[in-house]
Amino acid sequence: MKRLPQADVGVFGGSGFYSFLKVKEEVDIDTPYGKPSDKIVISELDGLRVAFLPRHGRKHNFPPHMINYRANVFAMKQLGVKQIFGPCASGSLQPWIKPGEFVICDQFVDRTKGRIDTFYDGPKTTHISMAEPYCPELREILAETARELGISFHEKGTVVVIQGPRFSTRSESRWFSSQGWEVINMTQYPECYLARELEICYVNISLITDYDVGLEGHPEIKPVTHEEVIKVFNQNNDKLRELLFKAIPKVPKVRNCICSQALKGATVN
Repeated sequence: MKRLPQADVGVFGGSGFYSFLKVKEEVDIDTPYGKPSDKIVISELDGLRVAFLPRHGRKHNFPPHMINYRANVFAMKQLGVKQIFGPCASGSLQPWIKPGEFVICDQFVDRTKGRIDTFYDGPKTTHISMAEPYCPELREILAETARELGISFHEKGTVVVIQGPRFSTRSESRWFSSQGWEVINMTQYPECYLARELEICYVNISLITDYDVGLEGHPEIKPVTHEEVIKVFNQNNDKLRELLFKAIPKVPKVRNCICSQALKGATVN
């Protein structure tokens, strides 16, 4: 069997990220769970090998409910990745979280259905703690770097993950907002949980492109337009590149976080 190249850090993101990378090689990977969304691009950044995979495919041909999350995460494991950065475009559920800002999420609420969301189907039962679903070490690195760069961000927040591909109704959106949740997205679950099952550190950066539909009745918020979403997304992409390129070289070589020991005591004998 051909030996796969190795990488230190992984990034799941949009296809626009390709333009930021100096490509060293592309890797076509098979996993026990099928093919990932696309070939994985490996590049170098300050001496680290970085593996990048567009979660929707480079032509955005996989809608959120059809992404093979297990194959995507397992492919990173096969490359030796120990830390994954998972940026994603998201909507705001609260008026004080504005388009153009970032949220470094610390919690999620799963509202998806029917997604295959575990590697552990038996015969041994495995229960992974998710009290802190995002790596605290990587979250701190991102926050520190965002402060250094003067990027407007929120240090924590809960992302509610909906099934997609449809957007929420106004009633659903108002319900999510009333719970105090800050961000809405379609891809964070089970991506972040599957990483934890493999003891890979995972951190989210939510790029806020618009206010969700339930906030449009707020007196300070205007109804969103497609043109405005694209404009904000492109602006955020530039900031995201700067943030990631400064943060990734800071990842610890020795991990002491909860992610690195997630399987300790998790299996029922």
